Amino acid sequence: MNALTQNLIDRLQKRGIEPDMVPGFLRSLANTILLNPGMNLLQMNKRLEWLGWTDFELDYHTVQLAIASFEAEGVKSLEDKPANWFDANFRRPEAVVSG
Repeated sequence: MNALTQNLIDRLQKRGIEPDMVPGFLRSLANTILLNPGMNLLQMNKRLEWLGWTDFELDYHTVQLAIASFEAEGVKSLEDKPANWFDANFRRPEAVVSG
């Protein structure tokens, strides 16, 4: 996991996203950005709320960090990735439960 992704995960958790919810949130955010890359912050928050993320409001710095992280992953390659891919790539290693 690169430093950008680690910082993004830490920031989301500090802002109230539960560790188990981070991959799902990032999948929704990536799909939102891919849907309309020119979307402003208000539009992103409305789209995320429509997708069910009603208890979280995105801020400018988190969006910029997410975009940088997605670009490091190859943002176009994130399109239509299954949920388990996001789970494997955006979960902190210590949060993975073996069993």
